[in-house]
Amino acid sequence: MPPHTPPQQIAKELTIGQLARRSGVATSALRFYEDQGLISSRRTSGNQRRYARDTLRRVAFIRVSQNVGMPLTAIREALTRLPEGRTPNREDWAEVSSYWRADLDARIRQLTRLRDNLTECIGCGCLSLESCMLANPYDICGESGCGPRRLLDDPEGAEAAEGGGKGSGSCGPTPVERVPVA
Repeated sequence: MPPHTPPQQIAKELTIGQLARRSGVATSALRFYEDQGLISSRRTSGNQRRYARDTLRRVAFIRVSQNVGMPLTAIREALTRLPEGRTPNREDWAEVSSYWRADLDARIRQLTRLRDNLTECIGCGCLSLESCMLANPYDICGESGCGPRRLLDDPEGAEAAEGGGKGSGSCGPTPVERVPVA
């Protein structure tokens, strides 16, 4: 029978290397997250970083949030809603995830619109395609500025203003008749 070995102590704090190994995130990324105010550490007398164990959950949250396309500013804002000094519980995570629901729904609508209209005019105001006079009469998109207006702008507000229609965005026919410039 092997001699009895005492149970290992669970560390209250993690080094940056331990946090990197446990989270699967590079130490450089962890330093970046700390610089961005997403996670925090304390410094030892030798100026080494020490992270609380709940930082593992914060790093997991950051990685999942990045994978769904959330910008760091939104991630930082959401993390301010989580408790410091204790592991977030189910209710904490539910509050944070509900905070993003509307944004994710809007992204899904935008991606669906992009997919459905990918082969049509993107409303850039170029007037170089044969269909531009149909999709972008009198270069209305050009008046709105540069960029893919029909796919990036909010279609719901535009549909209400323009009477709706498939693929309508902020560019396209307006209720006011446009007269071509000679």
